[in-house]
Amino acid sequence: MDDITCHTNADFDCLSSMVAAKKLFPEAKIVFPGAAERPLREFLKAFSPIEISKMKEIDMSLINRLIIVDTKDPERIGDFKQIIGRRGLQTFIYDHHAARPGDITGTVESIESLGATATMLTEILHSKNILLSPVEATMLCLGIYEETGSMRFSSTTERDMLAAAYLLRRGADLNIVSTFIRPQLSRDDLELLNELLASLSEAVVHGVRVKIGAASREHYTGDSAFIAHAIMDREDIDAVVLILNMAGKTMLIGRSRVSELNIGDVMRRFNGGGHPSAASASMKETITEIVKEMVITTLHELIRPEKAARDVMTSPVITIDWDSTIKEAEVLLTKYEINVLPVIKDAQYAGIISREIVEKALFHGFRTSKIDDFITTDAITMPPEAAIGEVESAMVESNQRFLPVIGNGRIIGAITRTDLLRSLYEGHIRRSRIEQAQYESKHPTGRSLATIMRERFPSYVYKILQTSADVAEATGVSAYLVGGSVRDLLRGEQNLDIDMVIEGAGLKFASALSKVLDGKLKTHERFQTAKIFDIKLYDCGDFSIDIATARTEYYESPAALPQVEMSSIKKDLYRRDFTINTLAVFLNKRDFGRLIDFFGAQRDLKEKTVRVLHNLSFIEDPTRAFRAVRFSERFDFRISKHTERLIKTAIRFNLFEKLSGARLYDELLLIFREADPIKALRRLEGFGLLKAIHTGLRFSKESDKTFQRVRETISWYNLLFREDKIDIGVLYLMALIAPLMADDRDAALQRLTTPDTIKKHILLGLTKLNEPFYYKDPVSVYNHLTGTSLETAIFLMSTAESDEKRKSISIFLTEHKDMKPALKGDGLKALGIPPGPIYTEIFTAIMEEKLRGNLTTAEEELALVTERFVKK
Repeated sequence: MDDITCHTNADFDCLSSMVAAKKLFPEAKIVFPGAAERPLREFLKAFSPIEISKMKEIDMSLINRLIIVDTKDPERIGDFKQIIGRRGLQTFIYDHHAARPGDITGTVESIESLGATATMLTEILHSKNILLSPVEATMLCLGIYEETGSMRFSSTTERDMLAAAYLLRRGADLNIVSTFIRPQLSRDDLELLNELLASLSEAVVHGVRVKIGAASREHYTGDSAFIAHAIMDREDIDAVVLILNMAGKTMLIGRSRVSELNIGDVMRRFNGGGHPSAASASMKETITEIVKEMVITTLHELIRPEKAARDVMTSPVITIDWDSTIKEAEVLLTKYEINVLPVIKDAQYAGIISREIVEKALFHGFRTSKIDDFITTDAITMPPEAAIGEVESAMVESNQRFLPVIGNGRIIGAITRTDLLRSLYEGHIRRSRIEQAQYESKHPTGRSLATIMRERFPSYVYKILQTSADVAEATGVSAYLVGGSVRDLLRGEQNLDIDMVIEGAGLKFASALSKVLDGKLKTHERFQTAKIFDIKLYDCGDFSIDIATARTEYYESPAALPQVEMSSIKKDLYRRDFTINTLAVFLNKRDFGRLIDFFGAQRDLKEKTVRVLHNLSFIEDPTRAFRAVRFSERFDFRISKHTERLIKTAIRFNLFEKLSGARLYDELLLIFREADPIKALRRLEGFGLLKAIHTGLRFSKESDKTFQRVRETISWYNLLFREDKIDIGVLYLMALIAPLMADDRDAALQRLTTPDTIKKHILLGLTKLNEPFYYKDPVSVYNHLTGTSLETAIFLMSTAESDEKRKSISIFLTEHKDMKPALKGDGLKALGIPPGPIYTEIFTAIMEEKLRGNLTTAEEELALVTERFVKK
């Protein structure tokens, strides 16, 4: 016998999941292990859509297969608990709750983190093409809508919404759903609600605001769960716990909307259970005040403390030795663009010195004086475990903008006013569901991308990221996913350039991760970077991971290469070129998938804007101007007016003249490899940036037409699927400098420090432009193009003045380029022709006739040679 059951005090997710399971196991009986919630009872009374067996009708000894939905807690399945673990019993579990110690282990398990178990079973039925009637679709919808709070609860996923959409297509009736999911309060309900509201008292535990209410009833048949939701809707609180004494027992109903409080854990202390956001329990009748004290004690034990200083601080911190001079302090403050330096003496924290003090000391002539005479030694400090509330009070009351975090006398981090404000703002947003919804739609700092990563990355990438989380915890580092892959996740596109930044021992992390992934590792000690490739743990193909230790950088002079030093994730992201590239995702297990946005990247992605991080960006690295153009045209973004002004300032300062040719060359190749480089080249011309390559270089209307024709020819060639591949960079560079005079072309390629082989190919190819050849004669075409590069032939075809000329070159590329005589030297010897210059003459004659279509077989070649070159 097969039975389908759920948890006691059954709700709509139970019913809908059991209905779906019945579709998978048609012979099974549906059995409630205990009572059901009032809305579910009223629904079954009104519609009686399915046959439900009573518990007393079930002979436990006959059960061969038990299907359990919406729970795996043995304490919540009533009398079915007694057969769990029995030899020969098959147990199927379908659940959306997180796994916990003591859970039932199923023979077959489907456990996923979704808003409702009904969602999972809807997907299974859909995948198996098992059709649902409108009534069945409505019941499944009831489960999804109830469990997700009509798609309002934070546990709701995209899959819940897609499942509901599918059920609507199958005929689900939302009028029925709305009737039972948001029932009208009865007079008894209203009286109980008012009594509970009047009794509410607040307990603040580690910054989490919980209200506790109590009421007594001899009999109550209403929906206490709905009343708990009603109180949460009315009160500006983080959680509520209701204590109801009725019918000889005490009911506990809990709701939570913050991650710090898992209300399911609270209820499990009272032999109940549920979700992190909604749970309940029942116990023997007892005194309300005693239960209340037990609840408060449990809250203190289970609520995770609010953020501590270590969670907010920036680390590591740039410091200065106590015996450094005022001038040296000024250099450090300017180099790293900071305003305060912690001072170190004998490896211990000694105080701080600010930019304001340094500037005043310089003004008064203390340039060479030791900073030890000017430091602030009584600045407030905090240990890493200090609560954020304590940090807030200290910084506000002392008007201190920079607070050192000290552990064992050493500085391990620092909290700035910006760090504090961001933390406080996120806490404020968290406490208001309405504000949170608005905030996440406009500027969702701190939101989780875990679900998006799982859905948009290939499974092997997501598994590698999860494995990275485990390795980060094991090696004691903080790991972050950074770069274009994060940016493009928010843009809805897939980018598999996986870059990680590590706060801490980056190479140690890389070594450990490579071993776990069974991959090869290449490291660069000097730059503290690594690459993991040839990964065998998962089927990844040629996938690789780039890993770097968190760094900061400074520039010795404008346009110079940066000097790099180890730093924090915030400083590392500040090195990036544009705000849209400063996003990061925290990978450690404690907060896997949390989005980090220090510099307004989400705002600029939404507004489709390319914006630099600071005013000296192009002065420090002028190549960023080329990248600004490349990103704006790739994504169809605008360059902000301020960023445009800074580009023009860099041009006016002649900073591009100081750039090395190699860096210019690299940026140009990246532009050429874009899907449509023409738009970027137009923009470079608009800024006058092409003059950085050669003062006479322009991208004119004629250049535009040439590039369009080159693109068309490339597309034509690619459709041939030939083994020879076009070097796009060489071809487009040839097209770009073609309008220049010969000496200027050479100068432009010299400026770019173009590799000698490529330079030779380009210059040789461009000379072919002016060399005449008779395009109607295939021999002339062959002789003209043989020995040149593929890119030269493509360029000549693109710039040909007539269709006939283009056709002749296309025939060369498709038919004649690789043509060779079938007859070889041995064949000539067999004819009695001795080796010598005559062989070249013979093979040339054969090739000319083959090109003109007069010879197609080896026999015909042999006949030609015999006729012309063998003596009679």
